Amino acid sequence: MGGSPAALDLRGTPCPVNFIRARLALEPLPPGSWLQIDLDGGEPEQMVSEGLRNEGHAVQRVDPSPFAPGDGVRLLVRRDGG
Repeated sequence: MGGSPAALDLRGTPCPVNFIRARLALEPLPPGSWLQIDLDGGEPEQMVSEGLRNEGHAVQRVDPSPFAPGDGVRLLVRRDGG
């Protein structure tokens, strides 16, 4: 992964708005680019990661998360070619 990925902080953003914003942030990126997404754990993480995977993007959870427990999780998403 060359350079820093684009970043999007969706902590505190409710479902499904967080998924929609993540999709919109990926659209202008060239295929193969990375997007760093910070969001709340639990349902928001599950909904966003599953939704993006279903659209063909690669999703990785950064472990350990840079946040204190309960403050969120970080995902790295690689934009699909299509």
